[in-house]
Amino acid sequence: MQGDGNNILSLKQVCKEFPGVKALNNVDFTLRKGEVHALVGENGAGKSTLMKILSGAYTKDRGIIEFDGKEVEITSPKASEKMGIAIIYQELNLINRISVAENVFLGRAPRKHGVIQWKKMYKDAKALFNSFDIEMDVTKCARDFSIAQQQIIEIIKAVSINAKVVIMDEPTSSLTENETKILFRIIKSLKDKGIAVIFITHRLDEVFEISDRLTVLRDGCFIGTKEVKDITKSDLIKMMIGRELKQQFPQRNVQIGEECFRVEHVSDGNKIKDVSFCVRKGEVLGFAGLVGAGRTETMRLIFGADKRTSGKIFINNKEVQIKQPKQSVGEKVGFVTENRKEEGLFLKLPVRNNIVAVAIDKIKSFKILNFNIERSFCDKYVQELKINTPSINQAVVFLSGGNQQKVVLAKWLLSDSEVMILDEPTRGIDVGAKREIFEIINKLAAQGKAIIFISSEMEEILGVSDRIIVMHEGKISGEVTKENFSERIITEYAFGGA
Repeated sequence: MQGDGNNILSLKQVCKEFPGVKALNNVDFTLRKGEVHALVGENGAGKSTLMKILSGAYTKDRGIIEFDGKEVEITSPKASEKMGIAIIYQELNLINRISVAENVFLGRAPRKHGVIQWKKMYKDAKALFNSFDIEMDVTKCARDFSIAQQQIIEIIKAVSINAKVVIMDEPTSSLTENETKILFRIIKSLKDKGIAVIFITHRLDEVFEISDRLTVLRDGCFIGTKEVKDITKSDLIKMMIGRELKQQFPQRNVQIGEECFRVEHVSDGNKIKDVSFCVRKGEVLGFAGLVGAGRTETMRLIFGADKRTSGKIFINNKEVQIKQPKQSVGEKVGFVTENRKEEGLFLKLPVRNNIVAVAIDKIKSFKILNFNIERSFCDKYVQELKINTPSINQAVVFLSGGNQQKVVLAKWLLSDSEVMILDEPTRGIDVGAKREIFEIINKLAAQGKAIIFISSEMEEILGVSDRIIVMHEGKISGEVTKENFSERIITEYAFGGA
């Protein structure tokens, strides 16, 4: 075991409370110079709170923080940055309309007599990217680059402030497999330069691939720190959830019924081309494909969130007109969007308002809102879906990602949707909450609902679906039935092969 002199960061007995919630309870954490340290735990375990304390977004209530051998108080994001701590959030913080170089040196542009030295700024930015063997046109706007490239810009921005610690919050959640490999190469370069990385992820395979050590939090408490080479995946899951998860994907034994939802030749005149498929009662129809294949765009066209130029939609063999989401709701089609924070929830409103958002008529009594009926429905779904909240009056913004996702599900369950489109319903949530989402999917299928399930995780799409449709560049490139499920076949279709 290396001594304290090798630690760049040390937290001892750190506590943080919010009204009704003890977010961190005497948490210990150490980070060595030049290591990749995974921080893992279920949603609500306290990972984000801990990182926000380190980044200066929150202040701790109690405890000691030591940075580079000295006790420190991190009072603001500026103070954290000045010390040498950089954080890259899941929702990237770039300004899209300005250049890469301007983003990298935001607020720190080189000046002479008060005037920005543009040539020097471009040259310095280019040199930073070159030091990581990354080819980047630093004069172009940030919006011209993919999510993966924007992530790299964020990392270079962090390095440019001479960061000694870089915190990455779910950095691979929107990346393809190839883009993830590029990110891991950059993380290894950071290590080689002596920069320590705190790596937060729910993808446990990544923990074992990229990390040196890991720390587990559970319910705001420190559970333990392990060398990655000394722990198995099943032992890690047990540490995270406090029990053994015998089977990630619960068994489903449902009689699949007749067709109840069909789309024919749906297009948007641009990216989505001639998409046709059907789904039956009690069936989970998986949609696979690479990021950007057009799965989400197809579902938005079907739901009426975006305009389609052609195509027909049939429910129970009867053509329906869906041109906007309100019509979808009327036809009992629900859509759990992948972007829950911007499109699925009213973050500042309480749990109860979010749950009843699309089923207001169900809580009316003689055309007047009946708050007793509202409370009854909300209590029912909080209990059924195991939504961890102090009360139904808690603002959704204060819930963990997994519990926010369950609130979105509750909203569509209350609307009595017969067709449920679930777009990346487990993105950014932990292994225990994932299992609960899969159990909810099974329960919906058993009730005869038709489920359309989109996931970018191969293991998940194979474990949950009854049939899988694969998309490539806006078209359906293949369909695979359960008896032919194969990672190889799906991957071939995803890359456009026959």
